[in-house]
Amino acid sequence: MTLRDALSAAAEQLAAVSPTPRLDAELLAAHALGVDRNQLLLMHLKDTVPDALRGLLERRLRHEPVAYITGEASFWSLDLNVRPGVLIPRPDSETLIEAAIDHFQFGAPDVVLDLGTGSGALLLAALDHWPKAQGLGIDQSQTALDVAIGNAQRVGVADRATFQLRDWGAGLEGVFDLILCNPPYIADGYPLIRDVADYEPASALFAGAQGLDDYVRLAPDIARLLSATGCACVEIGFDQGLSVAAIFDAHGMDVALRQDLAGQDRCLVLRKRP
Repeated sequence: MTLRDALSAAAEQLAAVSPTPRLDAELLAAHALGVDRNQLLLMHLKDTVPDALRGLLERRLRHEPVAYITGEASFWSLDLNVRPGVLIPRPDSETLIEAAIDHFQFGAPDVVLDLGTGSGALLLAALDHWPKAQGLGIDQSQTALDVAIGNAQRVGVADRATFQLRDWGAGLEGVFDLILCNPPYIADGYPLIRDVADYEPASALFAGAQGLDDYVRLAPDIARLLSATGCACVEIGFDQGLSVAAIFDAHGMDVALRQDLAGQDRCLVLRKRP
């Protein structure tokens, strides 16, 4: 059996657990060969099947996310390391970077703050886009900070990115031109697919009975730390636009709502009220 045949068979198996079975099979096969997916498709489809592929497929069939199996996830224009205990970055979160770019279309932020940095995805994407900006990533998980520090080195911005172990903005001083934040916003008890529920950290997902607890804590910090001409881009759940906007409005913030590529409410763009 060639690898081409094995990929077709693997995709049939993975259809039971994944909405993207062929892609998953290709990513796992590329990982087994130690090449990227493009190299796999261009150069290796006639190869024999690597021994490691069977074990990788068995892990995926148990709903383990591909990113945890391969240790990598793509975000914006970056390839990042991820591992269990750290939330896997989602394409939907790129909406925050797009919103920030629109805000600074005639300039650039000098200092960027990422609250709940996780893998560092948002902060590193911002620093990659604005090569003169400095950034600070905050997280209460040392596991996440270790991954973020490694990713800053991987993408070549370690000299402009620092990271601190903190509980949101508690005790943090200074002002920031751009604040990015993807907090937990899922209501406790909300049913999630097994890929997420069984593997990703609950502390990065759930936020109280209505999914709003962390916004309540974040609002005064963001209002205090944001510069007069800057903006904060905060991720929300698709049905939370009005409720989260009211929280920030009560702390003196002007609020604009932005949708993701699927047309779902995804980001609040916040500015200090004049």
